[in-house]
Amino acid sequence: MEFSWRRLRALCLKESYQIVRDPSSVLIAFILPVLLLFIFGFGVSLDASRMRIGFVADDAGVEAQAFADALSGSPFVQLVRGHSRVEMIRLLRAGGVRGVVVVEADFSRRLAAGATIAPVELMTDGAEPNTANFVATYVQGVWQVWLAERARGRGQVAQAGIDVMPRYWFNPSTVSRNYLVPGSIAVIMTIIGALLTSLVVAREWERGTMEALLSTPVTKAELLLSKVLPYYLLGIVSMLICVAVSVWVLRVPFNGSLLVLFVVTSLFLGSALGLGLLLSTLTRNQFNAAQAALNAAFLPATLLSGFVFEISSMPPAVQAVTYWIPARYFVSALQTLFQAGQVWPVLWRQMAFLLVSALFWLGLTALKTARRLD
Repeated sequence: MEFSWRRLRALCLKESYQIVRDPSSVLIAFILPVLLLFIFGFGVSLDASRMRIGFVADDAGVEAQAFADALSGSPFVQLVRGHSRVEMIRLLRAGGVRGVVVVEADFSRRLAAGATIAPVELMTDGAEPNTANFVATYVQGVWQVWLAERARGRGQVAQAGIDVMPRYWFNPSTVSRNYLVPGSIAVIMTIIGALLTSLVVAREWERGTMEALLSTPVTKAELLLSKVLPYYLLGIVSMLICVAVSVWVLRVPFNGSLLVLFVVTSLFLGSALGLGLLLSTLTRNQFNAAQAALNAAFLPATLLSGFVFEISSMPPAVQAVTYWIPARYFVSALQTLFQAGQVWPVLWRQMAFLLVSALFWLGLTALKTARRLD
């Protein structure tokens, strides 16, 4: 049997009607992305808001009071003053504060003597390491700024001797949302691509329409393309919705090219759609296919793509596994396009891996698809 564009058009039209008539397809393609973006954009954040930090001063001098004022003036610190160390430790154990700053009794004397080690003790809640690091960073930052201002006020040279002027490239506001939202789009597109197509062939088998379809002169290529093309277009529309919500609602800057974004998304959809179709072909059951798609696509995309967890901090064996996860390359490409723009040394590499992945999954699906009932 020869390939027929007329049959392909009719099959694509039939599949498009099926998408329109199926509420779950519309829900997954148009409603789910927006809901997940709002959850990731507003509900998930790596930024620390104002932290409650306790303060105890065993030194009643002017210097200790000036340092306390500097802490309370920080936009990242909500200072809770206490009368004793025991009281603040009790509050730290109860979770009332995230850290406790203790000014020793010889604070003013050691400062006047030019102490090179800070005469300040900081206790933090190490049960939450990230929060403890934030607390230590904030207090150390306030301490260094206060020392520099104190030295300038006295006409002296600051102890460090260097003024550090940080410049944050690609994300000047250092808002974690600008980093998380592009990664969340990759996870969302994984769900859309794999979950939608995982139901396609299985639904045909469950409803008994596959037998009727196989009795026609439809070729394997026409059958696969008719299942891929409508959902590819659906995925592109979902991507446009995600980008629009990210830029106009979540206020995430987009510095790349829409054309490059279209190419990268198309390559990634090849992997996601191919994986979903493969699972649907092998299981022939919608429930089993959906469960397999979530386990094979969603969980690896969330845990092993570098979206939340840094890949370089993973064990070497797990890092090796991440090279097989298409979402890893899609996350990197999206974060590059959103935050930096067209950085071709990065994008070419990601696009090459996505192309190989798409060919692999679509080719494997074609290999496992047969025009017979057994």
